Amino acid sequence: MYAIVETGGKQYRVAEGDVCRVEQLPQEVGAEVTLERVLAVGNGETIEVGNPCVSGASVRTRVKAHGKGRKIIVYKYKAKKNYRRKQGHRQPYSELLIEKIETGTA
Repeated sequence: MYAIVETGGKQYRVAEGDVCRVEQLPQEVGAEVTLERVLAVGNGETIEVGNPCVSGASVRTRVKAHGKGRKIIVYKYKAKKNYRRKQGHRQPYSELLIEKIETGTA
């Protein structure tokens, strides 16, 4: 069984037991997080698509770790004007362990 969830403005395809990196969440490491914005739930043969969300569906996760991603370089440059700016950025993330996908149907 898998689900497509939305968090942090991005969509992720997750299954039970997966670990996924999402935009940083304010919860502590080890805290349980419930993702309510489930856009679709599938089990191999059938798929239930929401409009925009599947009613009653949720995904229970646990925060595994927090960290920062790889550094990217932001470089601004204007030709012939002696204008150069170099800046680095590391995006913070949270690692979530997917524990249970609940569909809301019996």
